Amino acid sequence: MSAVAQVDLDLADQIAEFYDDPLGHVLFSYPWGEGTLSGFTGPDQWAIEFLTALGEEVRKRGFNGHTAVPPIRFSTASGHGIGKSALVAWLIRWIMDTRPQCKGVVTANTAAQLRSKTWAELAKWHNLGITSHWFTLVGGTLGSLAYYHTANPQTWRVDGQTCEERNSEAFAGLHAASSTPFYIFDEASAVPDKIFEVREGGLTDGEPMVYDFGNPTRNTGRFFENMQGRFRHMYNRRSIDSRTVSITNKELIEEWKQAYGEDSDFFKVRVKGEFPDSGALQFIPRSLVEECVNLGVHVQPNDPVVISVDVARFGDDESVIWLRRGRDAESMGHFRYHGMDTMTLAARIAELAVQHRPDAIFIDGGGVGGGVVDRCLQLGLNVSEINFGSKATQKDYLNLRAQMWGNLRDALKVGIRLPDDDDLKTDLTSVEYGFTGPNQIKLESKDDMKKRGLKSPDLGDALALSFVLPVYPSRAGWNGDEGVMAQSDYDPFEHV
Repeated sequence: MSAVAQVDLDLADQIAEFYDDPLGHVLFSYPWGEGTLSGFTGPDQWAIEFLTALGEEVRKRGFNGHTAVPPIRFSTASGHGIGKSALVAWLIRWIMDTRPQCKGVVTANTAAQLRSKTWAELAKWHNLGITSHWFTLVGGTLGSLAYYHTANPQTWRVDGQTCEERNSEAFAGLHAASSTPFYIFDEASAVPDKIFEVREGGLTDGEPMVYDFGNPTRNTGRFFENMQGRFRHMYNRRSIDSRTVSITNKELIEEWKQAYGEDSDFFKVRVKGEFPDSGALQFIPRSLVEECVNLGVHVQPNDPVVISVDVARFGDDESVIWLRRGRDAESMGHFRYHGMDTMTLAARIAELAVQHRPDAIFIDGGGVGGGVVDRCLQLGLNVSEINFGSKATQKDYLNLRAQMWGNLRDALKVGIRLPDDDDLKTDLTSVEYGFTGPNQIKLESKDDMKKRGLKSPDLGDALALSFVLPVYPSRAGWNGDEGVMAQSDYDPFEHV
């Protein structure tokens, strides 16, 4: 064996010692204090804590090379300039160095970000790395992005992929059952939810790993849900304030503080690593929803009872029946049905109507909802058919869907009691809006939401539907009188 080959074998033995020590790998692999790293002795403190915690997660799982272990999931929201692209590069090289036959996918919010920031940073640390001669880096201004073991290009590699939904299959199973399949999402706030969902299917084999990084620009979507919402229990989460990181521009941060204020959304997102109170296009702020969860409200005996029904059309959509008495949208409950036919749904509405004697029943009459309306009328129920696309009765809104969501938002400001339901919170805070030429509010369509990787907001639509038109504060609807008022000048929140 040649002296060169022996040196390489000795190096491989040394690198193998860092299988569960990513921090040790970073300190060993690069010429700290020399050349371009002059003045640097190692990672910043936040990265040291991250890598230390990662090593602990690896040791806890004790992967034996064939029996799959639970995924390692890290999600990190941060301000600007903390060096997260460097950490992404260190993670890629640690995994590639210590896990033969691993496979990975890296993406970012845009192709430009992926190529000019993420892959450029990987190239920098590849060139500095002690094992750079083991690997080939592909990543020019055009063409594919790849990083692979030179002797095993097909089975030991990581690829850069754009995150468009049409490219979602690239994030499916990576087939690395005897090693580590891994996914890294840079600027994860802007990665479509669909890509996150497809990724989950690739975490069933081997020693899977997931790393998400990003400025918390949106308080909706999967990155937010992984950090603070329904999936937070699955992740090792951390928020990094740029002010605590040694390499950040403190003078610029102070300028931002003076210009925007420490409590502004701008400062929260770009410095504190906190999610904003409201996205630029977000119709209902999350803080408004959170304030109404389990809110104590006073309900009068004669406050109107409203049943509202959003009817599922196809696929993953659900039919939802919501019951509300005045300002209490929690105590009477709501009901979710997947795949229920129109006749059965109408029968269920009738059962609830007999039980609760509502003053108004609003049913989404679009699509298959018309069949539910017809059957309810046959059953003798006094229902109001609402077509979401119909012209609004209030001048500030384009159509009835925008109107009912606008009325719901106004009601939330007054204060209504909501259930502590993560799905509802997501629905209420995910819808975005804009304005028409005449300056009327227009909500994005369900189809547009699905293009963003979001599900149909069935719970949100059902609750909002209960506010589409004002209802008399009486039980008159069951004494032969009409309980629904169509007058646009009636104040719907005098007796919500």
